[in-house]
Amino acid sequence: MMRVLAVTLAFFAASMTAALAHGPTRQKVTETIEINAPVDKVWAVIGDFQNMGWHPAIEKTEGSGGNEPGAKRTLTLKGGGKIHETLTKSDTAGHSLSYEITEVDVKVLPVSNYSSTLKVEDQGGKSLVTWRGAFYRGYMNNDPPPELSDEAAVKAITGVYKGGLDAIKAKLEAGG
Repeated sequence: MMRVLAVTLAFFAASMTAALAHGPTRQKVTETIEINAPVDKVWAVIGDFQNMGWHPAIEKTEGSGGNEPGAKRTLTLKGGGKIHETLTKSDTAGHSLSYEITEVDVKVLPVSNYSSTLKVEDQGGKSLVTWRGAFYRGYMNNDPPPELSDEAAVKAITGVYKGGLDAIKAKLEAGG
């Protein structure tokens, strides 16, 4: 009986230690914008995985594989730094594409294990663009420095999404 009690207590102690040693949690960001332009016109701008020139932070996009799953692209940022991405899903008819970051310096974008989807939906002649992503902070251990925390990661991705969506809206509603 004492042995069963000892094993039970050891199990609970180990469970408590594991519960207290909690690492980072997956963060999620979703941004949407309504654009006064038809879906096909919006998709023509953002649906090409090999061209992210519509985003104001991107200086150059280089890649291979077109819009087929497995396609690669490297984004060169205007302020310096590169982001390497892979297309994981493309649905031209459904006006959506999903991709993941395969390599990025956390000093450029403080995230890890990032995946995202861009989708355009018809809203009665207008378009609703949704950019959704999930990721972990740039520092995967406990007690991250402020620049690699959950808050820093969410703030960075929110800024990327808002900046891109605002740029698409401005371009298309100005007749571009």
